Amino acid sequence: MRDFSEILRQLRKEKKISQKALGEVLGISDRNIRFYESGEHRPDFDGLLQLADYFQVSLDYLVGRSDDPTPPAQN
Repeated sequence: MRDFSEILRQLRKEKKISQKALGEVLGISDRNIRFYESGEHRPDFDGLLQLADYFQVSLDYLVGRSDDPTPPAQN
């Protein structure tokens, strides 16, 4: 099973966005993004939701619980 930090790094690179730019989009520092990608820190629940929404993936995919990135249907 893949780990959150690896998945985040992969998603960011696929989207071709820098750590700094991603941090700006989320309203956090690029340092936090580096910490997330290195596995030193993990975002809180709201941060996970922001990341899942930004990358348009499910929370289960983002945290490595599923191989299916499809987000749930929005009501």
